[in-house]
Amino acid sequence: MLARIRKAMDEKDEGFTLIELLVVMIIIGILAAIAIPVFLNQRKNAVDASIKSDLRTYANEVESVYTDTEAYPAALPTGVRTSGVNKFTYVLNGTKDAFCVAGVSAKGTHGWAYMSNLGGLQPAATTDCSTF
Repeated sequence: MLARIRKAMDEKDEGFTLIELLVVMIIIGILAAIAIPVFLNQRKNAVDASIKSDLRTYANEVESVYTDTEAYPAALPTGVRTSGVNKFTYVLNGTKDAFCVAGVSAKGTHGWAYMSNLGGLQPAATTDCSTF
């Protein structure tokens, strides 16, 4: 009878040891420590991409106004569809033959500027086009 119980217990000895479970938990922790910072940086890169997209949209609208009126507008055109969370400033240069639109978001890595006389998008050192 005891031999039969012992044999039944030996056959049901299935499962993981504590060491095996700890090793799996350590591996999961290492993978999470690598993945979380990468994920957070991707969110900032997405915000930067939305700023750049909005700047190109504004630049296209300003150039469309220039094509129609042969003068750049005094302010950014209204009714332009953007992401809504980014802040923009618009400056004409002294001779009114070039413009700068700067965009920034608190959730991005840094600001961006669209400078028509420098060929387009530039990483902005300031967000008000003061270097324009």
